Amino acid sequence: MLVLTRKVEQSIKIGDDIEITVLGIDEDKVSIGIIAPKSMPIYRKEIYLQIQEANIQAAKSDPQKLKTWLETKHN
Repeated sequence: MLVLTRKVEQSIKIGDDIEITVLGIDEDKVSIGIIAPKSMPIYRKEIYLQIQEANIQAAKSDPQKLKTWLETKHN
């Protein structure tokens, strides 16, 4: 893991397209701003993990139940 120290209003560049700026520091919280292409999804880690878990559960679901559900919702 690369560890960098930045002050408020200082930035970090990742490649040509991503810039992360420290906007503020308040006790134990850091506010950051991220400039990135719209095609680059950006999530807080806890949200990303929830999405991954939901995708895993969806992949495990019974295809017949999904088919039945779709038929009842679209008829």
